[in-house]
Amino acid sequence: MDISCTQERPRAANAHVADELHAGLAAPEAWISPKFLYDALGSKLFEAICELPEYYPTRTEAAIFARHGAEIARSAGLGTTLVDLGAGNCAKAASLFPLLQPAQYVAVDISAEFLCDALVRLRQRFPNIAMEGLGMDFSNRFELPPQVRAERRLFFYPGSSIGNFTPEEAQGFLRRLRLQCGPDGGVLIGIDLAKDKATLDAAYDDALGVTAAFNLNVLRHVNHLVGADFDIRAWRHHGFYHAARGRVEMHLEAVRRQEVRWKGGARVFEAGDCIHTENSYKYQQADAIALLERSGFEATRVWTDPQRWFAVIHAQAIA
Repeated sequence: MDISCTQERPRAANAHVADELHAGLAAPEAWISPKFLYDALGSKLFEAICELPEYYPTRTEAAIFARHGAEIARSAGLGTTLVDLGAGNCAKAASLFPLLQPAQYVAVDISAEFLCDALVRLRQRFPNIAMEGLGMDFSNRFELPPQVRAERRLFFYPGSSIGNFTPEEAQGFLRRLRLQCGPDGGVLIGIDLAKDKATLDAAYDDALGVTAAFNLNVLRHVNHLVGADFDIRAWRHHGFYHAARGRVEMHLEAVRRQEVRWKGGARVFEAGDCIHTENSYKYQQADAIALLERSGFEATRVWTDPQRWFAVIHAQAIA
């Protein structure tokens, strides 16, 4: 079977990207969406983050899948159309292929080049699974193309990526998924649970500085996307848990006064000014289930690790 990789129309996508970046950089409190962290280099840096001892989510979630994989497969069912959102290197979904035995695997990621390279390697390991790669930004709108099977769609959203949305945005996102599910679809989602500040601070500001490099790389990516002239050496990374807001925040702080220009705009950043690059909300288990229910899903099963640091939830679309 051949692999198909498609990407959003470049001109329309580029115009939307430029408008979004301009809006964020020109806002009273500057921001860059976390989706721009994941260019080809950013995706590789995130792979490295997942290997760090401080970064517990990946190994904790993987342990849940390893321990409860058979139960997860019985709950989700075999032969689904497995739609992997933010697929990256596709490794998490691939680890479940022997259990889930999907009829079609659809990998979706904003970094199209990185995604297609991953699918080529994956196809060699699983030649009997139909595969489709979609290079697209699914954060604001989402509609699957006709080549994706409509039957028994299972949206796979691991790694606690839902935490990058505010709870209100997360509900809107999940409702868009519900519209794409059909009557027999569902979601298999990883959600990071609330825990102590020290653990969270270390996870998002590691001693080796890999997370700092990952965060700073977004400026290099923005330079490429909109012709900006950020000097990466003039910025530093901050990652910390904000208990009152129930989320980890990542920021880039200017270490000196500077003027940054980009196509269509410019801004002076004073020393100490920040650009907000990511939130990662942490949920109580009951709140995570309630979020799914408000979005048109019914949580059928929940699996957690012994410390209850992380939850994997399978939820069916409510007819």
